[in-house]
Amino acid sequence: MTTRQDLLSLVRLTRNSASLFVKDIGNGLLVVSHNTLALVGLAVVAVLLVFSSQAGLREKLESATLGWLNARQEARAEAEGNTLFAAAEPDAITRATAADPRELSRQQAAVAHWLARRYRVAPEPVSRLVQEAWAVGQRAKVEPTLILAIMAIESGFNPFAQSPVGAQGLMQVMTRVHDDKYEAFGGTHAAFDPVTNLRVGVQVLKECIQRAGGLEEGLRYYVGAANLADDTGYAGRVLGEHDLLKAVVSGRSVPANATATVRPSPMREAASAPLGDDSAQVALLR
Repeated sequence: MTTRQDLLSLVRLTRNSASLFVKDIGNGLLVVSHNTLALVGLAVVAVLLVFSSQAGLREKLESATLGWLNARQEARAEAEGNTLFAAAEPDAITRATAADPRELSRQQAAVAHWLARRYRVAPEPVSRLVQEAWAVGQRAKVEPTLILAIMAIESGFNPFAQSPVGAQGLMQVMTRVHDDKYEAFGGTHAAFDPVTNLRVGVQVLKECIQRAGGLEEGLRYYVGAANLADDTGYAGRVLGEHDLLKAVVSGRSVPANATATVRPSPMREAASAPLGDDSAQVALLR
């Protein structure tokens, strides 16, 4: 009988000891968890404080993270055999020379749509050029419709146009001659940026008009025919296009395929300069 009681006491003691052991383990784990969470929280707060006080470090981390994500995207696309659009560029739209025609004034929108139909180009990039022609023309005191007429005759609104003698871009500026004018825009490759070419072209046009003392003679200088007997009708074509654009601005209905009335150019005494050498633009820097 005594042995049985001892056995029961031993079982109860063992059970109590096991229960106490489990309870101690649980309390220990709870304390450790609380301490760990507190340490993690402190670490997060410390990291946030560091990043909030050091913008450069935050930007570097964001850049590194974005680069890592892009690299993973490219690697996944390459593994799937789709490398055409592997590198997404959500900011590419900022490089586009375009504007919504609805954001233009009534006159500007009319000109943009008319030019788009006449030269078979998209209205959005033409709208941006119309905006710029109005802004630059106002500063330079040159009619915006004249600026647009020159672009139309010179390049047909092709920003990558180049003549046999090296005139480039929308307004066919002699880049090698006026390279100094492109320095403010990062170099001569900016000749193929439509807005930059427009701005430089207006600057050259303004100098030509001032040098010649009048619009028609200024256009002869611009095209390089200042010393020639005939400008091959260049000034007349530009002024004819100018007249059409002014009619559009005035609200008149002008067909997109309307033929401009070319003003006859007065003949001058022939000089020795060869035709089409853009000598007038060259002469501006002599």
